[in-house]
Amino acid sequence: MILSHDEAKAIADRRLAASRAEGCSVDITGGETVNLRFARNSATSNGARGELSVTITSQFGQQSGSATVSSLDDAALDAAQRRSEEIARLVPVNPEEMPPLGPQEYGAGVAFDAATADLRAATLADAARRAIGEAVRAGVDAAGYGVAGASFHAMATSAGLYAYDRRTEADFTTTARRKDGSWSGWAGGSDHRFAALDAGAIGARAVGKAAHSQAPLDLDPGQYTVILEPSAAGELLRYLMWSMDARSADEGRSWLSRKGGGNLLGETLVDPRVTITSDPADMRAPTSVFAWDGMPRRRTAWIEGGAVKALSYSRYWAQKTAHEPLAEPGGLVMAGGPTSLADMIQGTRRGILVTRVWYVNMVDPRTLLMTGLTRDGNFLIENGQIAGPVRNMRFNESLIAMLSNLDAIGPTSRIHGGDLGGGPVAAPPLLVKRFTFSSRSSGI
Repeated sequence: MILSHDEAKAIADRRLAASRAEGCSVDITGGETVNLRFARNSATSNGARGELSVTITSQFGQQSGSATVSSLDDAALDAAQRRSEEIARLVPVNPEEMPPLGPQEYGAGVAFDAATADLRAATLADAARRAIGEAVRAGVDAAGYGVAGASFHAMATSAGLYAYDRRTEADFTTTARRKDGSWSGWAGGSDHRFAALDAGAIGARAVGKAAHSQAPLDLDPGQYTVILEPSAAGELLRYLMWSMDARSADEGRSWLSRKGGGNLLGETLVDPRVTITSDPADMRAPTSVFAWDGMPRRRTAWIEGGAVKALSYSRYWAQKTAHEPLAEPGGLVMAGGPTSLADMIQGTRRGILVTRVWYVNMVDPRTLLMTGLTRDGNFLIENGQIAGPVRNMRFNESLIAMLSNLDAIGPTSRIHGGDLGGGPVAAPPLLVKRFTFSSRSSGI
């Protein structure tokens, strides 16, 4: 369910007026999506989903309790509100509890597209038809998923805050597989405007990666020159986005921790060509104008010219350390470079082209050491040309080492929403030296 600005405010105002607590916050979220799946060159299912949630948080001093209900019925909301007050009186005092946030100033949101919000399954079916057509012409099987929808978030507090934002999101992916099951290829795209996604082109890219007649090669583990396509690079960079927290750095738990105490804000830690920003108004990856706690999101350069330029500060940690609060990034954009993917391939004597990664996990947050697997489209490069497909491999690599061993950076593009979620990402292809593959994987 999607509520308008005024509808959500009316509900929040009634809850604030009914509060018996010293402080009260009301969060209202909801969304509507449609989706379609296809497999073996045929649509298999479609569906629609709607959701709504109201969370009421009551505070007495530094005690707080929350209750959530998925109903707008007054009796259900009353019961949830009384329950939140009851919980707040029972829980221990939390010395880090902050009072409700007061009024804030937000920028105008740009991440909503009316046509995407109104999209129906027939449009997804037409997109699937175009992707399937590419597979049929190439004699391979295609499977995929398309989804589009809208969501909103409203927040009000007894301290006078009211915030409202709405977004749309669209995602379309295709996996193409040779009919003998020996090789597969993948492509995907994401945007807040479904019209910006070219399903036929996505299908053609997936099919082009799958339609290789050579038997996949098994390479020995070791360090290789790799070309990470935007989807692979972006999925890894999400972990960087999630690590820009001042508290974990100050407490010695982060790659941004300084030996002996404090953090590395201002230090150059990666290649000087690396610049990473977040911005609610950047059309390549627009985010919500406020964070989960109501703090405003504004354009922020987290890494600029290879140097750490900003860390996120929660309200509590900002107060404790005498800093201004800064909301965590809701997405990221890594600045691109001049080298095309084709030029990267042509300039590589021997290396591996990686289409995407999955099953990625953090090994050590103090070095940003990651592990994961490649998937759906690895290729050996020899003397500037694709020599053939390569079976998947597990990698163990530090993101800091990865961003310090760059040979080239390509143009930035928005990537598929990914398995991890966590906000929109726009990333360039990266040509990386000495990327470590730790073992083979038998999957294709």
